[in-house]
Amino acid sequence: MDLHPGEEVVFEGHPSWRALLSFYIGGIAGAVAIAVIVALIANTGIAVVVGVVLIALDIVVGFIRRMATTYLVTNQRLYIRRGILSKREQQTRIDRVQNVNTDQRFRDRLLRVGTVDFDTAGTDDSEFRFVGISSPSQVAAAVDRAQREAALAGPSSV
Repeated sequence: MDLHPGEEVVFEGHPSWRALLSFYIGGIAGAVAIAVIVALIANTGIAVVVGVVLIALDIVVGFIRRMATTYLVTNQRLYIRRGILSKREQQTRIDRVQNVNTDQRFRDRLLRVGTVDFDTAGTDDSEFRFVGISSPSQVAAAVDRAQREAALAGPSSV
């Protein structure tokens, strides 16, 4: 993302690896189940190879999913970019953010991750969320700080 003149990055990150833990566990369980079936049908050597390949594939896919999502907060904008082959980008001006809500379900609290949900003025975009962030309260504080700095700078800077 190209920054505007005078625009500074306040927060930049990706979903935490801990947020994808359930994806990893499900993928590994599926790989083990398929490996057991292959062992019953063929032999143990082929089952081990199949299991290792599927587990490696699960880890690579999870890593790509995580790194293909970028969250950015500047003193002027919020920005989300998702995808590698096809990209989806969302952005809004920081002065349009009306509410910043954090959400941590019980599982999220155990994994020390959460979701930051932004309500913006004049839009019905309910999907403007930073999902799987390792420090949701710090992101909310960074947005609050950026909003106060933008308000002090006045409307000509945005």
